[in-house]
Amino acid sequence: MKTHISSFSALSFLRPDEASLQAQHDVVVALLDAGQLEDALLQFDQGRRAYEAWASYVHLQFSRHTHDEHAQAERDYADKLGPVAADYETRLKNRFLNEVDRAELEAVLTPHVIALWEADATVFAPEISADLEEEARLTGEYTALLASAKIVFRGKTYNLSGLVPYAQSLDRETRHEADQARWGFFAENGAKLDDIYGRLVTLRDRMATTLGFKNFIELGYRRMRRTDYGPEQVAAFREKIRTHVTPLVQAILERRRLQMGWDRVQAWDEALIDPKGNPGPAGDHDVLVARAEEMFRALDESGGMAEFYAMMRDQGYLDLKNRDGKAGGGFCTSFPTEGVPYIFANFNGTHNDIGVFTHEMGHAYQNWKSRDLPWVDQAWPTMEAAEIHSMGLEFLTWPEIGGLVEDGAADRYRAMHLIDALSFFPYGACVDHFQHEVYANPTMSAAERHATWARLEKEYMPWRDWGDLAYPAAGGRWQAQLHIYRLPFYYIDYALAQCCALQLWLGARQDQEGTLAVYRQLCAQGGSKPFAALVAEAELVSPFEEGALTGVVQEAEKVLLS
Repeated sequence: MKTHISSFSALSFLRPDEASLQAQHDVVVALLDAGQLEDALLQFDQGRRAYEAWASYVHLQFSRHTHDEHAQAERDYADKLGPVAADYETRLKNRFLNEVDRAELEAVLTPHVIALWEADATVFAPEISADLEEEARLTGEYTALLASAKIVFRGKTYNLSGLVPYAQSLDRETRHEADQARWGFFAENGAKLDDIYGRLVTLRDRMATTLGFKNFIELGYRRMRRTDYGPEQVAAFREKIRTHVTPLVQAILERRRLQMGWDRVQAWDEALIDPKGNPGPAGDHDVLVARAEEMFRALDESGGMAEFYAMMRDQGYLDLKNRDGKAGGGFCTSFPTEGVPYIFANFNGTHNDIGVFTHEMGHAYQNWKSRDLPWVDQAWPTMEAAEIHSMGLEFLTWPEIGGLVEDGAADRYRAMHLIDALSFFPYGACVDHFQHEVYANPTMSAAERHATWARLEKEYMPWRDWGDLAYPAAGGRWQAQLHIYRLPFYYIDYALAQCCALQLWLGARQDQEGTLAVYRQLCAQGGSKPFAALVAEAELVSPFEEGALTGVVQEAEKVLLS
C-alpha cells in the first residue's frame, strides 16, 4: 500500500477499456499456466484494485455532480464496461477455483476469500451482460430523478435533503406541511418510479433464471456475498424484531404522545423525538468539521482516530455539504490502490448531520485500519459486518459527542440517538420483508407492490398513521428508500449490525476503553472473516442466536421508560 497519501484533487486513474482488461487477463493466465500461482494471484489482485479504484472514483464523481455532462458520460461508460470486467474477473476466479489444488490455493488465499469467490463465480455469465448494463442505467436514472427534486415550500425551493429540518420542526403544522411537500414530489413522480422499479424487478428476475436460480432472492444473497446464512435465518431475525422491538417502540411513541398532548401520533410526528425539539448540531458544516478532530482526540488517547480524520479532512476526502445537483444520502467509498476512504454526505442542519458523520467515519476508520490486509476482498467485510463499524462508532462517540451537539443538549441527543436506533429495527425489517415478497412474486403489478408495502407496514409499524398524506398511506413510502432500487437486499444488514452495535453500547456503559479496544480490533480484521466469525471474535451475540436482542431491549427500557 502507498505510504504517501495523495490529495483527492490530485487523484488520477487510468481509464480501462476492453483491450486493457483483456491484456490484464492474459498476463494472469500466462502466470497461472507457468505454475506461478502466487504471482498470478498478486497480478489478479492488482488489476482488480486498479479497476475498482477507477470505478469508485467515476461513480463518486457522478454522485457529487449529477448534472455534470462529463460525470454522466463517464458513469455511462463505466456502467457499460462493468459487465466486461465482470466477465474477465469471473473467468479468472473459475480458473483458480477449478484448476488449482484447494489446499494449495488456501495456503496463499484464505478459506473465507475462496468462499467469497465461489459465491461470485455463480452471479455472472456473459448472457446477463446487457441486463447488468441496463440495471446500472436504471439505478442511475432513479438517483438522478431524486437528485433533481425542486420542491417549493413556503415560497422557497428545496431538494429532498433540504426539507429535513422542517420535517423535524417543533411546530406540528410545519412538520405536516413539510411532509405534504415531500410526498407531493413522490406522488407527482410515482408512475415514473413504479416504472423504473418494475423494470428493475423484471430484469433481476430474468438474470436469476438465466443463471439457473429459481428467482432473484438466491442470486441477491450471493451478490451480497452472504456465505454463512440465508433467507430462513433472516426471516427468523425479522420475527424477533416484531416480537421484542416493535412493542417497545410503540410504548416509546405512546409516552411521547402523552408528553406532547397529541390526540394521536401522526406520521409527521415521528421525526420529532425530543419534546423540547430535536437537539441540533453545534453549528454549521465548518463548525462540525473543526470540532470533530477535538472529539476524536479526546475519545482515542492513542491519537489514531484524530490523525486519520485530520488526514481525510486536509487531503479533501470529505464532501459533506448539501447542494443542488448532488445525489442524496450518505456513503463511504474507497480507492483500493490508494488505501484511503472517502466520505460523501449531505449536511442539513439537523441531528442527522452528527449521525451520518459518525456513521460514515466508522466505515472509513475500518477501511483505513484494514488497508494493509493482503487481498482486495479483505478491504471491506460483507455489508452486515461493515455496518457494525459504522453503527458501533455512533455509540462509542457518546462520551465526547457533546462537542458536536448544541450547548447543553448532549444527554438529550444520546436519548434521541437510542430511540432512533430502536425505531429503525421495525422499519429495516419491513424494507427487507417487502423485497423478499417482491422478488418471490416478480410479476406483481405496481398496485400490488404498494398494497404489499401497506400490509407489511401495519405488521411492523402498527402505530403508523399517515392522516391526509394519501400517497404514502396507499403504500408509496418504499419509493423513497434508495436501497430498494439500487442495492437489493442491502438493508437488513443495518438491523443485523444495529443488534451488534447496541451490544457495544452495553459494553461501553461498563468499560468504555475496553470496548473501544475491541472495536479497533474488529476494524483491523476488515473482511478477513465472514460475519458470524467476526461477531464471535468480538464476543458479541449473533443476531441469529436466541437472546441477541433481549439484553439491549431491557437496558433501553430502563434508560428510556423508567
